Amino acid sequence: MALVGSYVALSKPLAAVLPVFLLAWMRFGIGGIAMLHWLRKPAGEPPLTPQTRRLLFLESFLGNVLFSICMLYGVSLTDAISAGVTLAAIPAAVAVMGWAFLRERVAPRTWIAVVCAVIGIALFSLSKPEHAAHAGSASGGENSQNLAWLGQLLLVGAVLCEAAYTVIGKKLTGSLGPKRITSLINLWGFALTTPVGLYMALRFDFAAVGWGTWVLLVFYALAACMWTVWLWMTGLKAVPAAQGGVFSVLLPVSAALVGVLVLGESLTGLQLLAFGIALASVLLATLPSRAALRMGRRG
Repeated sequence: MALVGSYVALSKPLAAVLPVFLLAWMRFGIGGIAMLHWLRKPAGEPPLTPQTRRLLFLESFLGNVLFSICMLYGVSLTDAISAGVTLAAIPAAVAVMGWAFLRERVAPRTWIAVVCAVIGIALFSLSKPEHAAHAGSASGGENSQNLAWLGQLLLVGAVLCEAAYTVIGKKLTGSLGPKRITSLINLWGFALTTPVGLYMALRFDFAAVGWGTWVLLVFYALAACMWTVWLWMTGLKAVPAAQGGVFSVLLPVSAALVGVLVLGESLTGLQLLAFGIALASVLLATLPSRAALRMGRRG
């Protein structure tokens, strides 16, 4: 999640140069080339069952494609603050889905961590400077107000997609290795975005793109499609889904830190408080329980 926040912050120039769906298609293509050797089935891994194939498709469709669509259009119909506050519900949604579909027992301390994560992300979103400007400005017209409910609905859809991505990923790690999962869902992502991506590629002037943008695109593709997904799936193999969902707080934290350290932005006191609460949630979720400490002493 820290790496996700970093490349999100550093990839802003890409969206200004490349159309979103073309960017997504090229991202999956570059990631697929880098992961060709991960597609091969390991000797000890069972063959793909029809259920596993369906889960791989849903993992890519919900987590890669539908999440991006709901997020992008949700923000365009509301604002970034509404998006941040709504997406703060991701840890709670993951915990509830993990309990409902995976029958995971969520410990009381994990629920407290989830609450802290939600508060931290929401507080950070509300403390952004653009929130004050948004609150003090006049309404954007009757048409924008009428479409705001659709934007909120799309953002709720993004929350459910991201939670499903974590829960399905946890399910997949029971039968497939992290590298194979990463390469297969990337292959589905490439297939799903090819029609629109290819259409936009035929109409785009690639000669106008500078070499610095190409370097950033390669980093973005490898980080988004390969490194972060592999790390996430490796972690989910050993960590309950609800506990893993808490780590989504590191996305806005790392994105803001990159903005401060690299892009010259500044932090307010309220944002620092939000970061403290968010990091406390991670600490609560990762500290060993008393039972684990007792087992460690006996060992």
